[in-house]
Amino acid sequence: MDNNQQVNFLEDQEQLYENDEYEQTMGRQFESVVVIKDEKGEVQKKYTLTIQITKANYQKPYLGGLKNKKSGALLHHAFAQTNQYRREHKEKNHRDTQTHFESTKSTIMMREFGTQMEKEDLFIDLRNDRTFEPKLYFTSEMWEERREEAALFIQRLIRGWFARRRTNALRQKKQQLQNEQLEKEEDFRRQEEVRHKKEIERRTNPRTKEDFQILYEELELWRTTEIARIKSSAMSEEDKRAALKQVLNKETDLLQTIDRLKIIANQKNKDEKINKFLKSISDPKKWLRKSDGRFTEVHTLYTTRARELMDIYNGLKQRKLSLDERLDILVNTKWTVKEWDCNLTREIVDLIDREADMLNRGRPEPSLEGLRQRLQNLFLQFIETPEFNPEAARFQKIPYEILKSTS
Repeated sequence: MDNNQQVNFLEDQEQLYENDEYEQTMGRQFESVVVIKDEKGEVQKKYTLTIQITKANYQKPYLGGLKNKKSGALLHHAFAQTNQYRREHKEKNHRDTQTHFESTKSTIMMREFGTQMEKEDLFIDLRNDRTFEPKLYFTSEMWEERREEAALFIQRLIRGWFARRRTNALRQKKQQLQNEQLEKEEDFRRQEEVRHKKEIERRTNPRTKEDFQILYEELELWRTTEIARIKSSAMSEEDKRAALKQVLNKETDLLQTIDRLKIIANQKNKDEKINKFLKSISDPKKWLRKSDGRFTEVHTLYTTRARELMDIYNGLKQRKLSLDERLDILVNTKWTVKEWDCNLTREIVDLIDREADMLNRGRPEPSLEGLRQRLQNLFLQFIETPEFNPEAARFQKIPYEILKSTS
């Protein structure tokens, strides 16, 4: 039955299942018309097929089938739609069925020359022949042995890979620990060098009270140790007194050296404090911008004035200048302070005139050091006065108005 026949037959089956008289047709025969059409849809052959329907008295097994999506009719598999008879095989468990028989038979080749043997009056061309030799028979024991060897080979490779991976991990961990240890040692060595340099710097160039306290303690420790060593020695009394005298002289020299270092440190600390003060009053005002986190700098009239005064003060501190350069600095300072008339400004102007007169007379610079230092201190006092430098009011411990009212 071709495709067209099968489709028409299925349509008839669906119509039969959809009919209400389906139950009444059980056990009867009915005729179905089978129409055969070509590819164009034209009828080629038409005949009648008689079908007998038997009502089953058991539940049919569902082995698949077709289902009409429109009507929902289910067509079972043909195996479930027909009667199946049990077939008994009597020789299924018989000895003859389970016994293997062998037989030897002869056959005649279709081409007789295939079995032709060489002889004296017959030439056979052997140029295209191939010789096959049987290989060694591969028994089950050999297969098991080869399989075991292959398994051992795979296990050996896998275990070697595991061992190499674990070894590499341990080697990397060891190298990492060594690198960390080297870094710690390097950091410790660097910190020790910095600390050692700092301790040497504190003793050679002391700046704070703590530095000088260390020098005094070490000097006292040295003096006590030397005195104890001299007293416990086997020298005579005269030699001991001479040694103690040397210790006293050396202690005196060291104390003088410490005092000189203290004077130098005080001067350096004073200069740093002044420079920090001048820089603070001359720095621009800063506001933090929330948009990008940067600062906005603004120079006001007060900060500009403070910067000009700082430049003049730094010019007064300079040494080894030519005569014209020094006179220019003095003239600029004089016109700056003459804007106000008070005792401080008049004293500064008087000192400037005296230095200019002495410079014109050709006096050497060492003789002018005291005058210049006094002028420098008075001008610093001028900068620290809020009346002349309003920006300095931020650094006054007591408001300038109170000091002015009490004076």
